[in-house]
Amino acid sequence: MSHLAPLIADLALILICAGIMTLLFKKLKQPLVLGYVVAGFLASPHMAYTPSVMDTANIQTWADIGVIFLLFALGLEFSFKKIVKVGGAAIIAACTIIFCMILLGVAVGTAFGWKRMDCIFLGGMIAMSSTTIIYKAFDDLGIRKKQFTGLVLSVLILEDILAIVLMVMLSTMAVSHNFEGTEMLGSIAKLLFFLILWFVVGIYIIPVLLKKCRKLMSEETLLIVSLGLCFGMVVLAAHTGFSAAFGAFIMGSILAETVEAESIERLVKPVKDLFGAIFFVSVGMMVDPLMIVEYGGPIIVITLAVIIGQSLFGTLGVLLAGQPLKTAMQCGFSLTQIGEFAFIIASLGVSLHVTSHFLYPIVVAVSVITTFLTPYMIRLSDPVYCFADRHLPQFLKDYLTHYSSGTMTTRHQGSWHKLIRSMLVSVTLYLVVCLFFIALFFSYAYPLVMGRIPGMKGSLLSFVLVLLIISPFLCAIIMKKNNSVEFRKLWADNRFNRGLLVSMIVIKVLICIIIVMGIIIRLFNVALGSGLILSFLIIVVIYFSKRIRKRSLSMEKQFLENFQGTAGTFPQEEPETGETSTEKNHELSNK
Repeated sequence: MSHLAPLIADLALILICAGIMTLLFKKLKQPLVLGYVVAGFLASPHMAYTPSVMDTANIQTWADIGVIFLLFALGLEFSFKKIVKVGGAAIIAACTIIFCMILLGVAVGTAFGWKRMDCIFLGGMIAMSSTTIIYKAFDDLGIRKKQFTGLVLSVLILEDILAIVLMVMLSTMAVSHNFEGTEMLGSIAKLLFFLILWFVVGIYIIPVLLKKCRKLMSEETLLIVSLGLCFGMVVLAAHTGFSAAFGAFIMGSILAETVEAESIERLVKPVKDLFGAIFFVSVGMMVDPLMIVEYGGPIIVITLAVIIGQSLFGTLGVLLAGQPLKTAMQCGFSLTQIGEFAFIIASLGVSLHVTSHFLYPIVVAVSVITTFLTPYMIRLSDPVYCFADRHLPQFLKDYLTHYSSGTMTTRHQGSWHKLIRSMLVSVTLYLVVCLFFIALFFSYAYPLVMGRIPGMKGSLLSFVLVLLIISPFLCAIIMKKNNSVEFRKLWADNRFNRGLLVSMIVIKVLICIIIVMGIIIRLFNVALGSGLILSFLIIVVIYFSKRIRKRSLSMEKQFLENFQGTAGTFPQEEPETGETSTEKNHELSNK
């Protein structure tokens, strides 16, 4: 090879610099992420005394692939079952921290007179703590098994999820330049629809596919299939209007529920490490020393905002969740840094051309400073707690003690709360899947049918086909939770409950009638009243059909088996209304 491509030379330079820096930072017992950033700084065109990368455009493409692999690996470490286990304390704390830190970031940016979009992106960047850095800090300090670290890690899990949601919202804002109103609500609804759909469809299909092909899967084929699924979801997410990183995270979280999750994570790790290193090196390449000197004041102010804000709001969030003051301060002081998600959000702003050129280097500098200070902030939590405990008024300490103990003793849910929540979840899941299949049918299958069989015959065939597809989901919408423990208890406890319980069933029936009536009106030119009567009759047939009911139960059973496949500890559901005693016994024996 007489002529060496610039990309190969650039990769050689990047990997050599990254290799040297990782060895050095290992020796110094510092996070490798910082080593990659420093390596990128040395390999950047801003350094006059070292070799520089020539083809920055191609390196940026590789960095984008790195973001995909980072989010895919994060999804593999994430599990839907973890959401069930994190508890209310982590949810309250994470939401409080993110909301308050976003407002703080916007306030700081506004104080400097920055553009509105710069302020919003800054708020998003400083709202997310670094999972990687906190994990390493806990290990280095030997406190990984302490009680408060479990709550911190639960908060980090939720922050990672909310970071994905935030990225989608920021992308929507950047494209539409709209910050309120129906467009934002539409984007959020679209996001929720996408999440629910791929959660249900993905967990139903992909684990079954991997199980059936398990004997054919070597490590090589498993890696290829996994990466194929990952990039397929990336393309699908991009076509749907979401970011590539979001699609990678979704597929990673789906594969995390399969029996091959550990193997996939192990196989993907070297690839993720390689491309992740390139991404973090590209982050360092964006740093201009002259710009850091020029914006030294904002860097110091934002660093203080991150440290003080995360300490204060983290402590406040955990206190609101009902934890003692000491635990709250330990958690808050552990979250005082920004890391990989700040870089990803910053690169998102750059790629969308909505943030100013100075914001990226500022965030990198803040991340480096706060990362170095993280172990010291964790150690500082105990002395600060002792100081606060000595100087807080006695009435305030008594109030906090009573609040935390009161929260602990009242953490039970009433039957009504449990029933309504479970009904809302089940109806939403099945409704989303039902609407998805209807939209899919009318987009692809319906034109094909009408092209071959035009007129009334084609419409009738289309109606029969779409009804066969969605009937198990309509049956599930009506029956779910009608024979649950909570439903039976409320029915037996008070006869005045029965009217409301019947009304809930009627509402579910009406939802199904509206769906069927929408299909009828779409396919046939019928009057509203006729469509309503016909829809009601069809729903009655679906409800009393044992074949449809059996199909619905088998699909639900397959989904639960897939969902429980890796852990086997997910809470079991009660048998549902409409099952015969034989069917109930069959379901219970299988579970």
